Amino acid sequence: MQSESLRKHLLGVEVAMRAYARKWDEDEQLYAVAGLLHDLDYERYPDLGTGHPRKALELFEQQGYPQELIDAVAGHATFLGVPRETRMARTLYAVDELSGFVAACALVRPTGIEGMTPKSVKKKLKQPSFAAGVNRDEVRQGAEELGVDFDEHVAFVIGAMEERADELGLSRSPASA
Repeated sequence: MQSESLRKHLLGVEVAMRAYARKWDEDEQLYAVAGLLHDLDYERYPDLGTGHPRKALELFEQQGYPQELIDAVAGHATFLGVPRETRMARTLYAVDELSGFVAACALVRPTGIEGMTPKSVKKKLKQPSFAAGVNRDEVRQGAEELGVDFDEHVAFVIGAMEERADELGLSRSPASA
């Protein structure tokens, strides 16, 4: 992976996946791996019609990855029409777009992710020109499918990402400013 922003996105999704796995006493390693690898093939095979995430799914099957992980990665790509039947699949879908959006919000704040609230994220969601590539419908639908209150979900993802803000490039401490 050459793109620093894609690597940070994968780390952000991994952080949120780990946090939810801990909250629900699920397999933290499996959730983390799903978060880290869900866009593994995006840079090399960006064509959604023939590439991403199909190439990654083929690789996971060849390597004997757990079916739950394969299904979760397939389910995050709505255009494949794979139902999100497991908690892990719903979690990956719920945190994927949102973690990217939270990161974008943090990058334009003077304090980074520190002190960020769901209210400020929702305000940015209403601005179609801000992080225009983020699908707002999927952000909301993810929380619904996960069965969590939207504000609580946003706060949870912010909190998880804030714990690793330096690694994600989202802190604005005097040393990083």
